[in-house]
Amino acid sequence: MRRFLSILFLSALSLGVRAQEGIPLLDQVEGHRVTFHYTYSLSQKGGDFNQVTDGDVTLEGNCYKLQGLGMEVISDGTTRWTLDRAAKEALVETVEKEDLFTNPALFVASYKSHMNQLTVNGEGKDWLDVTLKLDDDNSARFLLKDIVFLPLEGKSDFSVEEKSLPDFLITDLR
Repeated sequence: MRRFLSILFLSALSLGVRAQEGIPLLDQVEGHRVTFHYTYSLSQKGGDFNQVTDGDVTLEGNCYKLQGLGMEVISDGTTRWTLDRAAKEALVETVEKEDLFTNPALFVASYKSHMNQLTVNGEGKDWLDVTLKLDDDNSARFLLKDIVFLPLEGKSDFSVEEKSLPDFLITDLR
């Protein structure tokens, strides 16, 4: 699951790549709350492995919320909660500074260092189809749709109060 989220956030917020240029959609992220729907597929060369899923992302500054695969991941940039509401389980972790791939906001700040791994398959005003080459045999493809830039609202939507989960089994790894 962690590898999936890592790949998702690295790719999902790439929001468009032009070789050697900046990324106009990505450059708009700073100073906005951004929402989008993603369809994600991970494939291995030779077609032996293929995984497809979809979900929704909201981010603001170094905070994000991801919903997909029946899970909800909420991070205020310091703490990350992974919630499985159906199973009533939660995992709480400290976000590490070098945790570039699970925090989309960190990637936004350094996207240019990953441009050589990205290929744009297509793009429009509020959508992007991008492929990330992971290694010699694997790639991840993301179709991002309904990208919306909103005014900043603050961090309150990116935190979880433990008392709001009274029936949950909470595993706290902080």
